[in-house]
Amino acid sequence: MLHILEQYLITFGWALTGAISMAFALSILVKVFSWITPIDEWEEIKKGNLGVAIIIASIIIGTSLVIGLTVMP
Repeated sequence: MLHILEQYLITFGWALTGAISMAFALSILVKVFSWITPIDEWEEIKKGNLGVAIIIASIIIGTSLVIGLTVMP
Protein backbone atom coordinates (compact mmCIF):
# COMPACT_ATOMS: atom_id res chain seq x y z
CA MET A 1 0.00 0.00 0.00
CA LEU A 2 2.84 2.37 0.82
CA HIS A 3 4.43 1.69 -2.57
CA ILE A 4 1.21 2.72 -4.36
CA LEU A 5 1.04 5.96 -2.36
CA GLU A 6 4.65 6.69 -3.24
CA GLN A 7 3.90 6.18 -6.95
CA TYR A 8 0.89 8.52 -6.71
CA LEU A 9 3.05 11.20 -5.10
CA ILE A 10 5.71 10.83 -7.81
CA THR A 11 3.03 11.12 -10.50
CA PHE A 12 1.57 14.19 -8.82
CA GLY A 13 5.04 15.72 -8.64
CA TRP A 14 5.57 15.20 -12.37
CA ALA A 15 2.15 16.69 -13.12
CA LEU A 16 2.95 19.73 -10.99
CA THR A 17 6.36 20.10 -12.65
CA GLY A 18 4.75 19.92 -16.07
CA ALA A 19 2.09 22.47 -15.21
CA ILE A 20 4.57 24.98 -13.78
CA SER A 21 7.05 24.64 -16.63
CA MET A 22 4.30 24.88 -19.24
CA ALA A 23 2.81 28.01 -17.67
CA PHE A 24 6.25 29.62 -17.48
CA ALA A 25 7.24 28.71 -21.04
CA LEU A 26 3.90 29.73 -22.55
CA SER A 27 3.93 33.11 -20.85
CA ILE A 28 7.43 33.79 -22.15
CA LEU A 29 6.50 32.55 -25.63
CA VAL A 30 3.40 34.75 -25.92
CA LYS A 31 5.32 37.79 -24.69
CA VAL A 32 8.14 37.20 -27.20
CA PHE A 33 5.63 36.64 -30.00
CA SER A 34 3.83 39.88 -29.10
CA TRP A 35 7.17 41.68 -29.00
CA ILE A 36 8.29 40.60 -32.50
CA THR A 37 4.99 41.18 -34.30
CA PRO A 38 3.99 44.68 -35.44
CA ILE A 39 0.38 44.43 -34.20
CA ASP A 40 -1.23 44.24 -30.78
CA GLU A 41 -2.65 40.72 -30.82
CA TRP A 42 -4.83 41.09 -27.74
CA GLU A 43 -6.46 44.25 -29.08
CA GLU A 44 -7.16 42.48 -32.38
CA ILE A 45 -8.71 39.55 -30.51
CA LYS A 46 -10.92 41.97 -28.55
CA LYS A 47 -12.06 43.44 -31.88
CA GLY A 48 -13.09 39.96 -32.99
CA ASN A 49 -10.25 39.18 -35.42
CA LEU A 50 -10.58 35.42 -35.70
CA GLY A 51 -7.36 34.99 -37.71
CA VAL A 52 -5.17 36.40 -34.95
CA ALA A 53 -7.00 34.29 -32.36
CA ILE A 54 -6.35 31.14 -34.40
CA ILE A 55 -2.65 32.01 -34.72
CA ILE A 56 -2.26 32.61 -30.97
CA ALA A 57 -4.18 29.39 -30.19
CA SER A 58 -2.00 27.36 -32.57
CA ILE A 59 1.17 28.76 -31.01
CA ILE A 60 -0.06 27.86 -27.52
CA ILE A 61 -1.21 24.36 -28.53
CA GLY A 62 1.99 23.60 -30.47
CA THR A 63 4.23 24.73 -27.65
CA SER A 64 2.13 22.82 -25.12
CA LEU A 65 2.59 19.62 -27.10
CA VAL A 66 6.35 20.08 -27.26
CA ILE A 67 6.68 20.91 -23.57
CA GLY A 68 4.32 18.13 -22.53
CA LEU A 69 6.23 15.51 -24.46
CA THR A 70 9.53 16.82 -23.11
CA VAL A 71 8.51 16.83 -19.44
CA MET A 72 6.72 13.46 -19.57
CA PRO A 73 8.93 10.81 -17.95
